[in-house]
This record gives sequence, structure tokens and C-alpha cells, in this order.
Amino acid sequence: MQRQESVEPWALRFAQFINRFGTLRVSVLFVFLTLIFTMTGTYFLRIYIIGDVKLEDFMSAIILTIVSAPWVLFFFSELVKQLERSRGHLAEAVTQLERLREEDIILSRELQNNIKQLNYEIEQRKNAQAERENVFVELENEIKERAEKEAQALRLSTLLRSIIDASPDLIYYRNEEGQFAGCNRVAEQMTGHTEAELIGLTPHEVWEEELARQVAASDQEVLEKNVSITEEIWLRFADGRRGYFEMRKVPFYAEDGTRLGLLAFGRDITERKQAENIVAKASKDKTKFIATISHELRTPLNGIVGLSRMLRDTKLDKEQFAWVSTIYASGITLGNIFNDIIDIDRMGRDKLELSLKTVSIKDFTEELSSIIKLLAADKNLAFDTEIREPLPDFVEVDGTRLRQILWNLLFNAVKFTQKGRVSLSVEAHTTGDGISHVKFRVGDTGVGIPQTELDKIFAMYYQVNLPEHQSATGTGIGLAICQQMVSLMHGDIKVSSEIGKGTCFTVELPLPISKRPMQVEELQVRGLNILLVEDIELNVMVAKALLEKLDQHVDVAMTGSEAIQMVRDKQYDLILLDIQLPDMTGFDVASTLHEEGLVEQTSIVALTANVIKRRQEYLDSGMDDVIAKPVKKSRIIEVFNSLFSEHSYESHKPKDEEQDSELDAILDLDLLQTLVDTIGHEMVSTSVKVFEENMPVYLEILQLSLSANEKDEVCSQAHKIKGAAGSVGLARVQKIANQIQQGDHPAWWQNVHDWVEELTFAADQDMQKLSSWLMKQDIDD
Repeated sequence: MQRQESVEPWALRFAQFINRFGTLRVSVLFVFLTLIFTMTGTYFLRIYIIGDVKLEDFMSAIILTIVSAPWVLFFFSELVKQLERSRGHLAEAVTQLERLREEDIILSRELQNNIKQLNYEIEQRKNAQAERENVFVELENEIKERAEKEAQALRLSTLLRSIIDASPDLIYYRNEEGQFAGCNRVAEQMTGHTEAELIGLTPHEVWEEELARQVAASDQEVLEKNVSITEEIWLRFADGRRGYFEMRKVPFYAEDGTRLGLLAFGRDITERKQAENIVAKASKDKTKFIATISHELRTPLNGIVGLSRMLRDTKLDKEQFAWVSTIYASGITLGNIFNDIIDIDRMGRDKLELSLKTVSIKDFTEELSSIIKLLAADKNLAFDTEIREPLPDFVEVDGTRLRQILWNLLFNAVKFTQKGRVSLSVEAHTTGDGISHVKFRVGDTGVGIPQTELDKIFAMYYQVNLPEHQSATGTGIGLAICQQMVSLMHGDIKVSSEIGKGTCFTVELPLPISKRPMQVEELQVRGLNILLVEDIELNVMVAKALLEKLDQHVDVAMTGSEAIQMVRDKQYDLILLDIQLPDMTGFDVASTLHEEGLVEQTSIVALTANVIKRRQEYLDSGMDDVIAKPVKKSRIIEVFNSLFSEHSYESHKPKDEEQDSELDAILDLDLLQTLVDTIGHEMVSTSVKVFEENMPVYLEILQLSLSANEKDEVCSQAHKIKGAAGSVGLARVQKIANQIQQGDHPAWWQNVHDWVEELTFAADQDMQKLSSWLMKQDIDD
């Protein structure tokens, strides 16, 4: 390779030389040089060989050279041309090789880069393949887990659906458009549609219009305000049954927070509602019972207190005065005990209220002390009263309640003190806001209360256990009533005691100082024409004597109808009207008098032993005021002075009263006898049996409708019962059902519960009497 590199430049240079000087010149030069070389060579060869040179030797060399040189030159020229062409080709080839070498270098670099890239891609693909394999493994695991979760979710969904369907509660859910999106079996039973049928419907397409409006209104409130609500509503099942449901409605959302609609849960509380109605009815019956007892007890009590008070004002010897005073104090004691019982009922109905009047604390204390002295004297106890001045002249207080508080404390003090003394003290200090803090202390030297019992004595029905003093026991309600009343007056009651040494109760009350004199001081009006409407002779005697002693003119009516007729015949200034009369209620009498316009210039005052009602209830029933029995002179003076200085007439409300009936009022005997004579005893008995079988259903629907306060439904069901009862001669049942169906009666709601109870009782009792009557007819035949 190195030789070629040394030769090639010489040949190339020679070829370039020929090309530079031209072939002809080089050929002549070559011939000339050849002739010189030949001649020189010939000469030396001849000399060397022969030793002698001849011209002929040169001529032959010259001729030979001339002859051979052109050919040699031609050959050499061609050779040079060929060499030149080869050189050109070689140069092109070298150039091409250089270019190819450069391209090869570039390609080699690119190839190396591609190899590197390929190796990288191969590595990446290996990694990707590994990752893909990992992904496949993870995907398989995820698919497996998802399948397990879906299976678990399916099980939970099935379980949840089973729980929802097994739930006794009503469950449904609605979408944002207000359409049902699902429900449980209770909802299917209620609506009469399957879940598939219910989906896509609105409440107006499922329930009756009125019920649908109620349901849709509360549902719309949940969706509009995005809040949860609870309501109670009567719903009707597809079979016509009614149920009282406590509904809880809440919005529900998807996982991303999008609201999907609302969920509604309803619990059937029909039995609870009926139980509440029963409790309310029982409370009403208890109140009615207490009102009846109030009347029955206070009627003779009125006579005892009134006559004993009147007897005390007559000429009596010391022993007779003591006896009468004991009767008088005992009557007042009985009245106060009964007041405690009444207040228990009032507290249970949240009707315990205050009636503030102007009272002189000094006169009040002295009056109360005069009665307690009588009780203390019966047990040979000393009684001390201490009034610590200064006291305000008058304060605003409910004197009745204050008297009841102090009476209970003083009565207990006398009862639990075997010997020694009982004391009552009163003092007051006034603040700058017009309030006098009046403090009453009731002390005794009695048995005392154990320290462990002091925090319990104000509990209702609680009695301190004192084995050595079993004779001194109480009802356990007096102190509880006292604490309630003191709290109502915003006061405070405290107790301190020591066994064997006695007890001290302290009552402190913040009482407004009155800036006006008491209304009840002395009677300001005399000579009134008064109609006393009272059916109890003893009450008439007491009230008439008291009124005439106050210089009033008194006429007496023993019945309501008699009173109405007397008012028609004569103008009276005042009517003292007993509420419970033999033929009608005092409310009925007042209603009739107002309707006929007979009392436009006459005041009506209820004279009643029923202390259950509040004063406002009497005013709402057409009365101008009320005086409770036993009648007190102070109360009469107060009412008379109040009425005849300012009249106040108000509207009234009638009230119905139950009446007892004989057999001919219970059964329509004429109709029954006609039916027996016409269609036969057997057919009548069959009709009665059908009525007896259907009546419980009628009554159940009536009770449910009444509990739902659906007046129209109650009236409609009562109308149905009335017709059915009339067809089998149940006159009393028919009459009561007729009362119930008259929904426009002004006192319908006040009396309908009583009427329904009467109807239930009458249906049971009268059916027995009807069966007995039919059996007797069969025997007679």
C-alpha cells in the first residue's frame, strides 16, 4: 500500500508533465534523448567490444532508433493517456470514496445512535412489558376484589331491601321532579300500587286530592329549603283503613354531593294517638269528676260555713260559741283541703293562674289568724300573731292563693304540734322599684322534721315517716301546692326544723305596692232586685239570708225554666245563676236569656261550686263574673261593687247536658213492634244481628276519624250509624248519632268526644236491652 503511494505520485507527475508540455514536444525530446542514448551506448559498446567505432555503427543505431522510437513513443503516449484517464477515474473514485467514507462515517454515527436508541427502546419495552405484566396482575386482583365487593354489595343490597320490606314503617323516596322512585311493601299496601307501578307517579296520582296536597306540601318544603322535617299526618290505605303516621322526611345525596331527592319514613302511631286521646279523655273525665265532686261537696259545705258564720253572729253562750266556731273552722279547713285537690288538677292541666287584687297585708293576716286561733284552741295550743311594722298599706296579690299557702303551713303546724304554741309573723321591706318583699314566718313547737327529710317534703304525696306520731298524718299534697304557688308568685319558701323542738317555714314574696285602695271594703250599692237561681234549699237559705242582710231584694227560682219565665215577667238588676240545675245548665239559661234579649240591662253572675273552670271560661260563656261556693260576704261585696260601677257583657256559648232516659227513650218500641208484626220476629232478629256485627267497624272508623280531627268524615260516619240504628229501633243510639252528625253545632268540638263515648256505651248497653226485648217478644209469642 505504501509502494503504490510512492509510485503513483511519480507516474502522475510524469503524466502531468506530458500533458503540460504536449505529446509532440515530449516525443521529439524523447527521440532526441533516445538518439543520444543510442549513439552513446553504441559508441561505448563498440569501444568496449571492438575497440573501434565506425560510422556505420552509428547509422544503424540512428535508423533503428528513428524506426522504433515512434512506435515506442506511440505506445508510451497511449500509455500516458490511459494513465491520465486512469488517474482521472482514480481521482473521481477517490473523491467518491471520500464522499462515501464521509457518508459511511455519518451512517456509522447514525447507526450507533440508532443502536443506542434501539437498545434504549428495547430496555424501555422490557420495562413496559414488566409494568404491563404488573398492571395485568393488579388488574386481575382489582377485578377479583371488585367482583367480591359487587357480590358483597349485592348481598348487602338484598339484605337492605329485605330489611326495608320487612320494616313495619312506611318508606318511600322521590326524585327532584317529585315522582316516586321507590318504596317498600308497606307503601305498596298503602297506595295499592306495586313499586314498579308507583315509580314515575306523583302523590296526586296516588292519593286523594286533599291528602296528596298535604304530602306534596311537606315534600316540597324539604326540597325547597333543603331541610329535614317531622310531621304527623293521617294516611288512608288502599282498603279504606286510616292510620296516623309520624313522618320523617330528609333530602338524600349522591357521593359527589348532588341531591337526588328525598327519603320519607313513616311510623304508624295510630295506637299511640288513640292512647293519647284516651289519656286526654281520662284527664277530661277526671276534671269532670272533680267538678262534680266540687259541686256535691261544696253544696253542703256552703251551708255549713254560711250557717255557722251566721250563728256566730247570734247570741250564744261561751260553750255554744266554741262549738259553732269549731264547725266554722272545720268547714273552712275542709274547703282548703279540697282547694288543694282542685289545684293538683289545675297544675296537671297548666291552668293554675293568679288573679291579682288589692289586699291589706295587716287585715289579711288578722283575718287568717282569727280562724287559726279556733283550730289551735281545740288542741289547747297557744297561737301568737306578730305584725312587724312598717308594712305597706296595700299590695297587689292573689289573696286566695296566699291564704291557701299560709293556711296549709298553719294547719300543718297545728296538726303536728301536740303541745306548746304556733306562731305567725309578717314583716316587709320595700325597694325603690315599688316592690315590697313581704316575709311570712310560720313556727311551731311540734314534732319536727328529720334533716334527711327536709329536701323531700315539698315533693307531691310525700309524707314524713314519724312512727311515734302516726295520728298526725296528711295528704302529702299541701306543701307541694305551696311550693308551686310560691314559685308562681316568683317567691321563695324555706324550711328549718329540729326533731322534738319544732319547725319554721319562711315564705318571702315580692309583691307590687298598690297605689289604689281595695275594691272590697264596704258595700256601695243597696236595694238591688236580685234573682237567685239555685235548686238546693240549704244554699238558698244561706245565700238569701246573706243578701237580705246586705239590704238587697231577692227572688228565688229553683229551675232554669222557672228563672227564664221570671226574667221574662220582671226586670232584674242582677241574676245569681247556679250552673248545675235540675232541668238545664246555667250556661243554657244564660244563652236563652241573651238570645231573647232579656238581660241587656242585667248582669249575670255564675254562682257555682265548680272551681275547675277558670274565671275567663265563665266570662266567655255569657257571664259577667263568678262567685265560688261557699259564698263569702267579702266576695259578694267585691263583685257587687265591681259590677255596678262598670258593666261588661260578653258573648256566650251554649253547652249541652246528658239526660237519663227510660226504656221507651232507649228503644223505639212502636217501630220495633210494627216490624215484628209486619216482617216477623226472625227477620227483625236477623237485621239486629247484622247491625251488631257491623257496629264495631262503624265505631272504629268513627273513632279514627275523630282522632284525625276529620269533622266531615265523623259526621258522615255518624249519619251512617244513625240510619242503621234507626232501622232496628235503637232510639237512643240514633239520637246520639244525630247529635254527632250535626257538625254545625256551635259547641260541636267541645262535646263530640263525650258524644262518641256515649254512643259507644249506648250501642253496647242498648243492644243488650234490644236483645232482651226481642227474646221476651219471642217468648210471649
